[in-house]
Amino acid sequence: MEDVITDIPPPSRFLLEDLNIFTPPSPPLPCPFLLFSISNNGKPFRPSLLIVAISFPSLHFFHHVSSKKRIGTLILPEIPFSGNSIEPSLRDKSCDIYAINNADESIVVVSVQYPVTAERSHAVAKLLIGEQINPERVLILESVQSRNFRGKLSRDDSFAFKLETSLERSSKNSPLITGLDYLPSGSMVDGLAAALLAQCQLRKIRGSLCLSWPEFGFSSNSLIKNMLLKVLPGIELASNSNDEDSFLRIARGKDYLDSELYT
Repeated sequence: MEDVITDIPPPSRFLLEDLNIFTPPSPPLPCPFLLFSISNNGKPFRPSLLIVAISFPSLHFFHHVSSKKRIGTLILPEIPFSGNSIEPSLRDKSCDIYAINNADESIVVVSVQYPVTAERSHAVAKLLIGEQINPERVLILESVQSRNFRGKLSRDDSFAFKLETSLERSSKNSPLITGLDYLPSGSMVDGLAAALLAQCQLRKIRGSLCLSWPEFGFSSNSLIKNMLLKVLPGIELASNSNDEDSFLRIARGKDYLDSELYT
């Protein structure tokens, strides 16, 4: 006769999904928010161009722009500040907002240096476009994700594609990005870049998304640099003899290679 005390109990008749109904739900995450170091009298900022840098080559480019001034930051409560340096660094997990004066244009640059999950992308996109920042045009810089690309990708190749809102494509004025083909049919974009472009489409803002490949490497770094120098003629870059070594060290760093943005 079986001993009900010492014998191994039979498997539960409940599925794992059914057992989860007995656990209390996790508390909701606090909303992301913007902190500005300058006042605009409660009115949204209205730059002529908003640039959101997500890809590593674009982050590297704007890190070395000498004429930028930090005016704010975007706070995601779930992202810790521990380990960040006092001065801006490509190793920091931060999302700083900069103002750049280029000729007669007022330009705002957002450097997104931490992963934004799909669940938080819409809230972040609404913060950056429409609520406290209301730009005339938007340029989003992201990398091609191999899981979303229809076709074969090789690290030896270097290329970039673009996507545009209907207002940007139909505009009679000069396009923001020239010389790039559109993303091939069957390929997709997700995450923060897709949420930002969708926000531009909903608010009828001229928006462009540039997708570069590979995610890391001097070929993509040079490609994005040459493109941005056309978008921002006259921009000044700080020269540093250690740029090449630092680019390699950070690009190979575990924080970036293991992040959700680049896997």
